[in-house]
Amino acid sequence: MVTTAAPPSPPTEPIAVLSSSPPWRQTFVSLGVRNYRLFASANLIAMSAVWMQRIAQDWLALELTGSTAAVGAMSALQFGPMLLFGLLGGLIVDRYRTRTLLVITQSLSFLTSAVLAVVVLLGVAQIWHVFAAALVLGFVTVVDNPARQVFTGQLVGPRLLPNAISLNSSGFQLGGIIGPAASAVLLVSVGAGWSFAINALACASTVVALTRLRSSEMHPVPRAPRRRGQLIEGLRYAAAKPAILWTIVIMGVLAVFSQNLPVLLAGFADHVFGTGAGGYGAFNTLVAVGALTGAILSTRRRTVRLRTVVLCALGYAAAQSLTALLPTETAFGAGLVVTGLGWLLFITCANTLVQMSSNAAIRGRVMALYVLVLLGGQALGGPIMGQVVENVGARAGMLLSGAVPVVVIGVIGLVLARRSRSPRGRIAGG
Repeated sequence: MVTTAAPPSPPTEPIAVLSSSPPWRQTFVSLGVRNYRLFASANLIAMSAVWMQRIAQDWLALELTGSTAAVGAMSALQFGPMLLFGLLGGLIVDRYRTRTLLVITQSLSFLTSAVLAVVVLLGVAQIWHVFAAALVLGFVTVVDNPARQVFTGQLVGPRLLPNAISLNSSGFQLGGIIGPAASAVLLVSVGAGWSFAINALACASTVVALTRLRSSEMHPVPRAPRRRGQLIEGLRYAAAKPAILWTIVIMGVLAVFSQNLPVLLAGFADHVFGTGAGGYGAFNTLVAVGALTGAILSTRRRTVRLRTVVLCALGYAAAQSLTALLPTETAFGAGLVVTGLGWLLFITCANTLVQMSSNAAIRGRVMALYVLVLLGGQALGGPIMGQVVENVGARAGMLLSGAVPVVVIGVIGLVLARRSRSPRGRIAGG
């Protein structure tokens, strides 16, 4: 039997290294691309609506069960499919047209949110309805999230990709300001149902925007041909590149311990400060304010290095841990702003480094691994942190969520620094 060698992958995109920060007038340079501008506008609406649904969904679960552990269990249902099938989703993204996949995933999201809106507005919602919707959306995310990551590069090309990644994060966090605030108003006035209805409409608007993109202005990427061993190929590729491997390991640590703020903030709103649904939405909004600031600042970054990923991760985890100790609601809110800023400086750096270190033909699988670790870590950490908050309190849970990553990432940073001083390697290049 004759075996044919796999075709070589296109070259890795060069990582931009600038001698100085770009001028402020270039902060939104990616929006000069029509296709990206259209997609980003629809994405901002969608992200605002997703945040509305997320806040309403978390609070509805807490309201129906009276338990923060239910919020953690819902996180496991929503992120668990990515943990189990994330790499398969990345392979699908590498094989098929990304725009077609996004139309399918957004259509499924529309149907799920619409059904949930109906049962809530009719007053017949039970906790299993919320859990079922979270699980369906979790399976949608398996393809939708890596597809979105890869699609950005197809819209703007490699030169503008770092800027577009930062603007994507800005849009996500601006949605995180608008969505929780709007959801909080709806929760205390008319209930959770309208948040789900608005998200359904936003998914429909995204589908419309995708159909209006001009194919002639997109940057085509090669589709991966069908052959055996492609999932293992993606894992080996990521493991062989330190910039990708260590960035994903660090992100995994943060995802398990630090990225379960919905569980932690529900505990603070319900048990520590007694602010209810309005306070829960406000806390999430403050995190998003800091994150939006971090996303805009990230457009000024001159270069992307592995050591920057390590430092940003340490700063974020330390900020979250210290925020848990702040005694008043005002001080706690200020700490959430700093925490959000730290998270976005880390995540934009990590996303850019992983994407720009990946060959275009295998990027779907690499980004699926990235998203798998990010969301799968939350699926593992959500129930754990829910039990911690339930049994020892929100402050102890949040302190733990930052302190453990500080120790683990600190050790990783020391190991990498020692390796960089050896003749065999350097952190700087990743």
